[in-house]
Amino acid sequence: MLSPLATGVCTGLGVAAGAGLAAGGYAYAALWPGSRLFGHALVAPRRPGELALTFDDGPNPTATSRLLDLLARHRVQATFFLLGSRAQALPDLVRRMLGEGHLVGSHSWNHLNLAYTAAAPLRAEIVRGKQAIEAITCAPVRFFRPPFGARRPLALRVARDLGMTPVLWNALTSDWKEPLAERIAARLQRKIDRLQRRGFAANIVLHDGGHLDPAANRAPSVAAAERLIARYASTHSFVRLDAWEACAS
Repeated sequence: MLSPLATGVCTGLGVAAGAGLAAGGYAYAALWPGSRLFGHALVAPRRPGELALTFDDGPNPTATSRLLDLLARHRVQATFFLLGSRAQALPDLVRRMLGEGHLVGSHSWNHLNLAYTAAAPLRAEIVRGKQAIEAITCAPVRFFRPPFGARRPLALRVARDLGMTPVLWNALTSDWKEPLAERIAARLQRKIDRLQRRGFAANIVLHDGGHLDPAANRAPSVAAAERLIARYASTHSFVRLDAWEACAS
């Protein structure tokens, strides 16, 4: 039989363990792209021959322009998840994206972590981001990628109430801090090839912008995108995310 002190210690450990499990469960539900515990989001269908190049955190005055040049040369259409604050500062780049056939989605106004943001600022972050982009495009924004992939039921509900499909991914690497394009591309190629073997399309995330630095150096990410196009252009189809819209329900 345990002493009162030992019983108290064990109880405390049990409470701490339970709290740790609860925190871990919340983190998984809120942050892991494959989690459906907080609701469904579009990732990628069982179409192993298809690749979606998606770019987050832009537009960026230098990197986005170079990226658009690259995509035009290769006749590849992509999806851009824009920060409303960045789009508002660089509306001509947003119009260029649309004019060249790319899909524009929202990445919120200023990249708050929506898993831990109070209800009122969460709603304002999503609404303001969408409205800023629509003021430029004069067309509804239909796709929303939460910053950091962080979400909870309220964030997904607000996005859907605004007519946007939540979007995550299944092919990501830390391109925002990796200086070598070949490493970025090699890591993504391994993920793409693994998804291909499993029978899935690849929803690829790269970054043409940076939420902490409006003019972040994204040359490695642009170069990695060119490597991916060169690698898969003859064997795969590059699609915009709206090609998979029916898979979002």
